[in-house]
Amino acid sequence: MKKTYLFTPGPTQIPPEVVLAEASPMIHHRTSEFSEIFSNVSEDLKYIFQTREGEVFTFASSGTGGMEACVVNSMSRGDKAIVVSGGKFGERWSQICETYGVSVVKIDVENGKAVDPDVLDDTIRKEKDVRAVFVTLSETSTGVVHDIEGIAKVVKGHNLLLVVDGISGIGVHPLLMDDWGIDIAVTGSQKGFMLPPGLAFVCVAQSAWESIEKSDLPKYYWSFKKMRKALSNKTTAYTPAITLIMAAGKSIEMIKSEGIENVWARHARLAHATREGMKALGLELFAGDASSNVLTSVKIPVGVNFDAGIKKLRDETGVTIAGGQDELKGKIFRVGHMGYVNDFDVVLSMSAVEKILHENGYKIELGKGVSKVQELLVG
Repeated sequence: MKKTYLFTPGPTQIPPEVVLAEASPMIHHRTSEFSEIFSNVSEDLKYIFQTREGEVFTFASSGTGGMEACVVNSMSRGDKAIVVSGGKFGERWSQICETYGVSVVKIDVENGKAVDPDVLDDTIRKEKDVRAVFVTLSETSTGVVHDIEGIAKVVKGHNLLLVVDGISGIGVHPLLMDDWGIDIAVTGSQKGFMLPPGLAFVCVAQSAWESIEKSDLPKYYWSFKKMRKALSNKTTAYTPAITLIMAAGKSIEMIKSEGIENVWARHARLAHATREGMKALGLELFAGDASSNVLTSVKIPVGVNFDAGIKKLRDETGVTIAGGQDELKGKIFRVGHMGYVNDFDVVLSMSAVEKILHENGYKIELGKGVSKVQELLVG
Protein backbone atom coordinates (compact mmCIF):
# COMPACT_ATOMS: atom_id res chain seq x y z
CA MET A 1 0.00 0.00 0.00
CA LYS A 2 1.31 3.42 -0.93
CA LYS A 3 0.19 6.70 0.64
CA THR A 4 0.77 10.10 -0.93
CA TYR A 5 2.75 12.78 0.88
CA LEU A 6 3.59 16.09 -0.80
CA PHE A 7 6.61 17.95 0.49
CA THR A 8 7.05 20.08 -2.62
CA PRO A 9 7.01 23.89 -2.93
CA GLY A 10 3.51 23.50 -4.36
CA PRO A 11 1.03 22.08 -4.77
CA THR A 12 0.76 21.18 -1.11
CA GLN A 13 -1.25 18.70 0.94
CA ILE A 14 -4.95 19.51 1.35
CA PRO A 15 -6.88 19.07 4.62
CA PRO A 16 -9.79 16.59 4.43
CA GLU A 17 -12.22 19.33 5.44
CA VAL A 18 -11.16 21.38 2.43
CA VAL A 19 -11.45 18.39 0.09
CA LEU A 20 -15.00 17.80 1.34
CA ALA A 21 -15.92 21.46 0.87
CA GLU A 22 -14.76 21.31 -2.74
CA ALA A 23 -16.83 18.15 -3.23
CA SER A 24 -20.03 20.04 -2.37
CA PRO A 25 -22.84 19.89 -4.95
CA MET A 26 -22.44 22.42 -7.75
CA ILE A 27 -24.41 25.64 -7.47
CA HIS A 28 -24.96 28.42 -9.99
CA HIS A 29 -22.68 31.42 -9.69
CA ARG A 30 -25.40 34.02 -10.39
CA THR A 31 -27.41 33.25 -7.28
CA SER A 32 -27.74 34.77 -3.84
CA GLU A 33 -26.31 31.54 -2.40
CA PHE A 34 -23.03 31.92 -4.26
CA SER A 35 -22.94 35.68 -3.70
CA GLU A 36 -23.00 35.15 0.05
CA ILE A 37 -20.21 32.55 -0.12
CA PHE A 38 -18.08 34.70 -2.42
CA SER A 39 -18.64 37.87 -0.40
CA ASN A 40 -17.56 36.13 2.80
CA VAL A 41 -14.44 34.67 1.15
CA SER A 42 -13.51 38.06 -0.34
CA GLU A 43 -13.85 39.73 3.03
CA ASP A 44 -11.94 37.00 4.87
CA LEU A 45 -9.10 37.20 2.35
CA LYS A 46 -8.37 40.68 3.71
CA TYR A 47 -7.32 39.02 6.97
CA ILE A 48 -4.74 36.91 5.17
CA PHE A 49 -3.31 39.97 3.40
CA GLN A 50 -3.56 42.00 6.63
CA THR A 51 -5.50 44.83 5.05
CA ARG A 52 -8.52 46.82 6.11
CA GLU A 53 -8.98 49.16 3.17
CA GLY A 54 -7.67 47.04 0.31
CA GLU A 55 -9.82 44.92 -1.99
CA VAL A 56 -9.06 41.31 -2.92
CA PHE A 57 -9.91 40.04 -6.41
CA THR A 58 -10.22 36.32 -7.12
CA PHE A 59 -9.25 35.04 -10.56
CA ALA A 60 -9.73 31.53 -11.90
CA SER A 61 -6.09 31.12 -12.88
CA SER A 62 -2.66 30.09 -11.74
CA GLY A 63 -0.54 32.51 -9.76
CA THR A 64 1.20 33.52 -12.97
CA GLY A 65 -2.12 34.77 -14.30
CA GLY A 66 -2.43 36.90 -11.20
CA MET A 67 1.07 38.27 -11.84
CA GLU A 68 0.11 39.21 -15.38
CA ALA A 69 -3.00 40.95 -14.04
CA CYS A 70 -0.79 42.99 -11.71
CA VAL A 71 1.38 44.20 -14.60
CA VAL A 72 -1.33 45.03 -17.13
CA ASN A 73 -3.41 46.94 -14.59
CA SER A 74 -0.66 48.95 -12.90
CA MET A 75 1.64 49.84 -15.79
CA SER A 76 1.38 51.81 -19.04
CA ARG A 77 3.25 51.77 -22.33
CA GLY A 78 6.75 53.15 -21.92
CA ASP A 79 6.76 52.91 -18.12
CA LYS A 80 9.98 51.84 -16.44
CA ALA A 81 10.01 49.24 -13.67
CA ILE A 82 12.73 47.83 -11.43
CA VAL A 83 12.53 44.07 -11.02
CA VAL A 84 14.36 42.14 -8.33
CA SER A 85 15.46 38.98 -10.13
CA GLY A 86 16.92 36.31 -7.89
CA GLY A 87 15.50 33.12 -9.35
CA LYS A 88 12.97 31.64 -11.76
CA PHE A 89 9.98 33.54 -10.38
CA GLY A 90 11.68 36.88 -9.92
CA GLU A 91 12.68 36.55 -13.56
CA ARG A 92 9.03 35.94 -14.44
CA TRP A 93 8.20 39.53 -13.43
CA SER A 94 10.74 40.71 -16.01
CA GLN A 95 9.34 38.47 -18.71
CA ILE A 96 5.76 39.62 -18.17
CA CYS A 97 6.74 43.30 -18.08
CA GLU A 98 8.80 42.98 -21.26
CA THR A 99 5.95 41.16 -23.02
CA TYR A 100 3.83 44.28 -22.57
CA GLY A 101 6.51 46.77 -23.53
CA VAL A 102 7.43 47.90 -20.03
CA SER A 103 11.08 48.94 -19.75
CA VAL A 104 12.81 46.74 -17.17
CA VAL A 105 15.80 47.51 -14.98
CA LYS A 106 16.85 44.24 -13.36
CA ILE A 107 18.61 43.84 -10.07
CA ASP A 108 20.23 40.45 -10.53
CA VAL A 109 20.67 38.75 -7.17
CA GLU A 110 22.90 35.69 -6.88
CA ASN A 111 20.95 32.45 -6.54
CA GLY A 112 20.59 31.63 -2.86
CA LYS A 113 20.94 35.25 -1.76
CA ALA A 114 18.37 37.90 -0.79
CA VAL A 115 18.37 41.40 -2.21
CA ASP A 116 19.88 44.13 -0.03
CA PRO A 117 17.35 46.98 0.31
CA ASP A 118 20.27 49.43 0.12
CA VAL A 119 21.12 48.09 -3.34
CA LEU A 120 17.53 48.70 -4.37
CA ASP A 121 17.74 52.23 -2.96
CA ASP A 122 20.93 52.93 -4.94
CA THR A 123 19.37 51.56 -8.13
CA ILE A 124 16.30 53.75 -7.78
CA ARG A 125 18.49 56.82 -7.23
CA LYS A 126 20.55 56.08 -10.36
CA GLU A 127 17.59 55.44 -12.65
CA LYS A 128 15.23 58.14 -13.91
CA ASP A 129 11.46 57.98 -14.22
CA VAL A 130 10.99 54.64 -12.47
CA ARG A 131 7.30 53.91 -11.99
CA ALA A 132 7.23 50.69 -9.97
CA VAL A 133 9.22 47.98 -8.22
CA PHE A 134 8.34 44.30 -8.65
CA VAL A 135 9.68 41.82 -6.12
CA THR A 136 9.12 38.30 -4.80
CA LEU A 137 8.43 37.48 -1.15
CA SER A 138 9.56 33.84 -1.24
CA GLU A 139 11.57 32.64 -4.24
CA THR A 140 10.64 28.97 -4.39
CA SER A 141 13.25 28.10 -7.02
CA THR A 142 16.09 28.95 -4.61
CA GLY A 143 14.46 28.80 -1.17
CA VAL A 144 15.15 32.47 -0.41
CA VAL A 145 12.90 34.92 1.43
CA HIS A 146 13.28 38.63 0.68
CA ASP A 147 12.90 41.41 3.25
CA ILE A 148 9.66 42.92 1.96
CA GLU A 149 9.27 45.22 4.96
CA GLY A 150 12.73 46.72 4.32
CA ILE A 151 12.09 46.89 0.59
CA ALA A 152 8.76 48.64 1.19
CA LYS A 153 10.44 51.35 3.25
CA VAL A 154 12.81 52.06 0.39
CA VAL A 155 10.11 52.04 -2.28
CA LYS A 156 7.74 54.22 -0.29
CA GLY A 157 10.61 56.64 0.39
CA HIS A 158 10.78 57.23 -3.35
CA ASN A 159 6.98 57.32 -3.76
CA LEU A 160 6.95 54.40 -6.20
CA LEU A 161 4.47 51.59 -6.70
CA LEU A 162 5.37 48.33 -4.93
CA VAL A 163 4.05 45.07 -6.38
CA VAL A 164 4.79 41.81 -4.52
CA ASP A 165 4.64 38.22 -5.70
CA GLY A 166 3.57 36.46 -2.53
CA ILE A 167 2.37 33.33 -4.31
CA SER A 168 4.20 30.92 -2.03
CA GLY A 169 5.03 33.29 0.82
CA ILE A 170 1.64 34.66 1.87
CA GLY A 171 0.17 32.52 4.62
CA VAL A 172 3.66 31.40 5.62
CA HIS A 173 5.66 34.59 6.17
CA PRO A 174 4.26 37.86 7.54
CA LEU A 175 3.08 40.25 4.84
CA LEU A 176 1.30 43.35 6.11
CA MET A 177 -0.32 45.20 3.22
CA ASP A 178 -1.44 48.24 5.17
CA ASP A 179 1.31 48.61 7.74
CA TRP A 180 4.13 48.16 5.22
CA GLY A 181 2.55 50.22 2.46
CA ILE A 182 2.36 47.53 -0.22
CA ASP A 183 0.30 48.64 -3.22
CA ILE A 184 -0.48 45.31 -4.90
CA ALA A 185 0.20 41.73 -3.82
CA VAL A 186 -0.67 38.42 -5.45
CA THR A 187 -0.84 34.88 -4.15
CA GLY A 188 -2.04 31.47 -5.32
CA SER A 189 -4.31 28.81 -3.92
CA GLN A 190 -1.96 25.81 -3.99
CA LYS A 191 0.56 27.01 -1.41
CA GLY A 192 -0.13 28.30 2.11
CA PHE A 193 -3.87 28.36 1.42
CA MET A 194 -3.93 24.53 1.42
CA LEU A 195 -6.06 24.42 -1.74
CA PRO A 196 -5.73 22.79 -5.16
CA PRO A 197 -4.20 24.92 -7.91
CA GLY A 198 -6.59 27.15 -9.85
CA LEU A 199 -7.14 30.41 -7.96
CA ALA A 200 -5.12 33.61 -7.89
CA PHE A 201 -5.88 36.22 -5.22
CA VAL A 202 -4.78 39.80 -5.88
CA CYS A 203 -4.98 42.41 -3.13
CA VAL A 204 -5.12 46.00 -4.37
CA ALA A 205 -4.59 48.91 -1.98
CA GLN A 206 -6.33 52.25 -2.48
CA SER A 207 -2.90 53.74 -3.22
CA ALA A 208 -2.68 51.71 -6.44
CA TRP A 209 -5.82 53.03 -8.07
CA GLU A 210 -4.29 56.18 -9.54
CA SER A 211 -1.94 54.00 -11.59
CA ILE A 212 -4.73 51.57 -12.43
CA GLU A 213 -6.93 54.38 -13.76
CA LYS A 214 -4.08 55.63 -15.98
CA SER A 215 -2.99 52.20 -17.26
CA ASP A 216 -3.25 51.81 -21.03
CA LEU A 217 -1.96 48.25 -21.39
CA PRO A 218 -4.38 45.78 -23.05
CA LYS A 219 -6.56 43.71 -20.73
CA TYR A 220 -9.93 42.05 -20.89
CA TYR A 221 -10.26 39.11 -18.51
CA TRP A 222 -7.58 40.56 -16.22
CA SER A 223 -9.24 43.96 -15.69
CA PHE A 224 -9.18 45.13 -12.07
CA LYS A 225 -11.89 47.66 -12.92
CA LYS A 226 -14.24 44.89 -14.01
CA MET A 227 -13.38 42.83 -10.96
CA ARG A 228 -13.97 45.80 -8.66
CA LYS A 229 -17.38 46.50 -10.16
CA ALA A 230 -18.37 42.84 -9.90
CA LEU A 231 -17.08 42.60 -6.32
CA SER A 232 -19.31 45.51 -5.33
CA ASN A 233 -22.21 43.27 -6.42
CA LYS A 234 -20.80 40.28 -4.51
CA THR A 235 -19.86 38.36 -7.62
CA THR A 236 -17.17 37.91 -10.26
CA ALA A 237 -16.91 39.46 -13.71
CA TYR A 238 -16.77 36.04 -15.39
CA THR A 239 -17.55 32.44 -14.49
CA PRO A 240 -15.65 31.65 -11.29
CA ALA A 241 -14.13 28.39 -10.06
CA ILE A 242 -17.17 27.80 -7.89
CA THR A 243 -16.14 24.76 -5.88
CA LEU A 244 -12.60 26.06 -5.38
CA ILE A 245 -14.06 29.22 -3.87
CA MET A 246 -16.25 27.09 -1.61
CA ALA A 247 -13.14 25.18 -0.54
CA ALA A 248 -11.33 28.49 0.02
CA GLY A 249 -14.00 29.43 2.52
CA LYS A 250 -13.13 26.35 4.58
CA SER A 251 -9.33 26.76 4.31
CA ILE A 252 -9.48 30.43 5.36
CA GLU A 253 -11.77 29.44 8.24
CA MET A 254 -9.06 27.01 9.39
CA ILE A 255 -6.36 29.69 9.13
CA LYS A 256 -8.46 32.18 11.06
CA SER A 257 -9.20 29.58 13.73
CA GLU A 258 -5.47 28.96 14.22
CA GLY A 259 -4.71 32.69 14.01
CA ILE A 260 -2.46 34.11 11.31
CA GLU A 261 0.31 34.96 13.79
CA ASN A 262 0.26 31.35 15.00
CA VAL A 263 0.35 30.13 11.40
CA TRP A 264 3.47 32.22 10.76
CA ALA A 265 5.04 30.93 13.98
CA ARG A 266 4.25 27.30 13.13
CA HIS A 267 5.93 27.61 9.75
CA ALA A 268 8.99 29.27 11.30
CA ARG A 269 9.28 26.48 13.86
CA LEU A 270 8.96 23.67 11.31
CA ALA A 271 11.38 25.36 8.93
CA HIS A 272 13.98 25.80 11.67
CA ALA A 273 13.74 22.14 12.64
CA THR A 274 14.09 21.07 9.01
CA ARG A 275 17.16 23.23 8.44
CA GLU A 276 18.84 21.99 11.63
CA GLY A 277 18.07 18.41 10.67
CA MET A 278 19.77 18.91 7.31
CA LYS A 279 22.82 20.39 8.97
CA ALA A 280 22.96 17.45 11.41
CA LEU A 281 23.37 15.21 8.36
CA GLY A 282 26.35 17.25 7.23
CA LEU A 283 24.41 18.93 4.42
CA GLU A 284 24.80 22.58 3.41
CA LEU A 285 21.80 24.88 3.12
CA PHE A 286 21.66 26.61 -0.26
CA ALA A 287 20.00 29.81 0.98
CA GLY A 288 21.79 30.03 4.33
CA ASP A 289 20.53 32.85 6.53
CA ALA A 290 18.11 33.93 3.78
CA SER A 291 16.22 30.60 3.94
CA SER A 292 12.48 30.80 3.48
CA ASN A 293 10.00 29.16 5.83
CA VAL A 294 8.15 27.93 2.74
CA LEU A 295 10.79 25.35 1.89
CA THR A 296 14.34 24.34 2.66
CA SER A 297 16.79 24.22 -0.26
CA VAL A 298 19.87 22.06 0.21
CA LYS A 299 23.03 21.56 -1.84
CA ILE A 300 23.31 18.04 -3.23
CA PRO A 301 26.52 16.34 -2.08
CA VAL A 302 29.05 15.58 -4.80
CA GLY A 303 28.53 12.17 -6.37
CA VAL A 304 24.95 11.70 -5.19
CA ASN A 305 22.32 11.24 -7.92
CA PHE A 306 19.63 12.86 -5.84
CA ASP A 307 17.17 13.47 -8.69
CA ALA A 308 17.03 9.76 -9.44
CA GLY A 309 16.52 9.16 -5.72
CA ILE A 310 13.60 11.59 -5.69
CA LYS A 311 11.88 9.69 -8.52
CA LYS A 312 12.51 6.31 -6.87
CA LEU A 313 11.20 7.61 -3.54
CA ARG A 314 8.03 8.96 -5.17
CA ASP A 315 7.36 5.83 -7.22
CA GLU A 316 7.98 3.38 -4.38
CA THR A 317 6.69 5.22 -1.32
CA GLY A 318 4.42 8.04 -2.52
CA VAL A 319 6.59 10.64 -0.79
CA THR A 320 7.46 13.57 -3.04
CA ILE A 321 10.13 16.20 -2.54
CA ALA A 322 11.53 18.44 -5.28
CA GLY A 323 14.78 18.83 -7.13
CA GLY A 324 16.27 22.03 -8.49
CA GLN A 325 14.97 23.96 -11.49
CA ASP A 326 16.73 25.27 -14.58
CA GLU A 327 20.41 26.00 -13.80
CA LEU A 328 19.98 24.54 -10.32
CA LYS A 329 18.80 21.16 -11.59
CA GLY A 330 21.04 18.46 -10.12
CA LYS A 331 22.63 20.97 -7.75
CA ILE A 332 19.99 21.35 -5.03
CA PHE A 333 16.94 19.59 -3.67
CA ARG A 334 13.98 21.29 -1.99
CA VAL A 335 11.75 20.14 0.84
CA GLY A 336 8.48 22.02 1.32
CA HIS A 337 6.95 22.58 4.74
CA MET A 338 4.05 24.94 4.16
CA GLY A 339 0.31 24.77 4.50
CA TYR A 340 -1.21 21.61 5.95
CA VAL A 341 1.99 20.48 7.68
CA ASN A 342 2.72 19.50 11.29
CA ASP A 343 5.60 18.14 13.39
CA PHE A 344 5.30 14.55 12.20
CA ASP A 345 5.26 15.62 8.55
CA VAL A 346 8.68 17.17 9.10
CA VAL A 347 9.93 13.98 10.76
CA LEU A 348 8.68 11.99 7.78
CA SER A 349 10.25 14.29 5.20
CA MET A 350 13.60 14.13 7.02
CA SER A 351 13.36 10.33 7.00
CA ALA A 352 12.81 10.49 3.25
CA VAL A 353 15.95 12.59 2.77
CA GLU A 354 17.97 10.14 4.85
CA LYS A 355 16.61 7.24 2.77
CA ILE A 356 17.69 8.87 -0.51
CA LEU A 357 21.16 9.69 0.80
CA HIS A 358 21.69 6.23 2.27
CA GLU A 359 20.53 4.44 -0.89
CA ASN A 360 22.85 6.57 -3.00
CA GLY A 361 25.94 5.74 -1.00
CA TYR A 362 26.26 8.98 0.97
CA LYS A 363 27.65 8.08 4.37
CA ILE A 364 25.33 9.24 7.12
CA GLU A 365 24.28 7.97 10.51
CA LEU A 366 20.70 6.94 9.88
CA GLY A 367 18.33 8.74 12.19
CA LYS A 368 20.66 11.62 12.95
CA GLY A 369 18.62 14.17 11.04
CA VAL A 370 15.36 12.76 12.37
CA SER A 371 16.75 12.83 15.90
CA LYS A 372 17.68 16.50 15.57
CA VAL A 373 14.21 17.36 14.26
CA GLN A 374 12.55 15.54 17.15
CA GLU A 375 14.87 17.16 19.65
CA LEU A 376 13.73 20.59 18.43
CA LEU A 377 10.02 19.80 18.06
CA VAL A 378 9.33 17.67 21.13
CA GLY A 379 8.67 19.36 24.42
